[in-house]
Amino acid sequence: MQSLISVLTATLIVSFALVYFMVPYVRKVAMKYGFVDLPNPRKLHKEPIPLLGGVALYFAFVITVFVMEFFFGKIDGTFYGILIGGFLLFAIGVLDDYYKTRGKDFPAWPKLLTHIAAAVVLVAFDVRVNSITIPWIDAPYYNFSDHGIGWVSYAVTILWVVAITNMLNFLDGVDGLAAGIASISGTTLLFIALMADNGSVALYAVALIGVCLAFLKHNFHPARIFMGDAGATFLGFTLAAIAVDGAFKSATFVSVIVPVLALGVPIFDTVFVIIRRIKEKRPIHHADKSHTHHTLMQSGMNQVQTVSFMYLLGICFSLASIVVLLVNK
Repeated sequence: MQSLISVLTATLIVSFALVYFMVPYVRKVAMKYGFVDLPNPRKLHKEPIPLLGGVALYFAFVITVFVMEFFFGKIDGTFYGILIGGFLLFAIGVLDDYYKTRGKDFPAWPKLLTHIAAAVVLVAFDVRVNSITIPWIDAPYYNFSDHGIGWVSYAVTILWVVAITNMLNFLDGVDGLAAGIASISGTTLLFIALMADNGSVALYAVALIGVCLAFLKHNFHPARIFMGDAGATFLGFTLAAIAVDGAFKSATFVSVIVPVLALGVPIFDTVFVIIRRIKEKRPIHHADKSHTHHTLMQSGMNQVQTVSFMYLLGICFSLASIVVLLVNK
């Protein structure tokens, strides 16, 4: 356990340092070539903001995990799944961000198909939901493959990954919100991994926490750089992968409620928005100002107050997931 703590500590330091020192250089490149997010009536910022933060997030995470697993452990399929699937999201995200820098909207279908492809990559490396448990009922795990419906495992995994990938991206509307919520959820998944004695998943979670916390130094209000779709979708994808490989695969506690609560803020924010758009008969895929953070700001909160409230909400969800975990252990 002591050696694992040392590796995790080193992982946190390396991932934090990489993003902390990479972002200023990425920001200069973005400013030089005009890769900036332009203001519009739906956005909160009034000046162009560099939009290449996802570069630092993706490469810092991948480099950190590769180095740590190369020297201290075995590089497993989950890493390759995140590496390849995450790159697909990073690439389409950069393209989407490029359209934003020109004041245009990138089509939704190519993004959705790429998100599905990235989820399929994870499944190909055997990162998938194998079974489901029923909370508080003393019953055996329902294993999809054992019951001849292995395809359900693939479908559930792809749906989960695509959903979480987009849900976290939806939160990236206020300075520091997406990175902060990702770090809170990552901390919860770290705790779950340690309880399950899953060192690899713990390492992924710590690397994610490190890159998010370092990015907050540059992204908290007033933000000097945005992570863009490239960064937000990668963080959501990685959180989804960690949850599948950690919480959903553990055989000692509830495998549905815990990861759902750990990622409660993006999940329930999206559910709230979808219900509201359906009631108002508006397309659910069109961006607007109906998210929780927008509602809070419309009620009179400023950006810092809004983000702080959302952080607190995320912590409450995370604590609830840990309580469920401990009760059912």
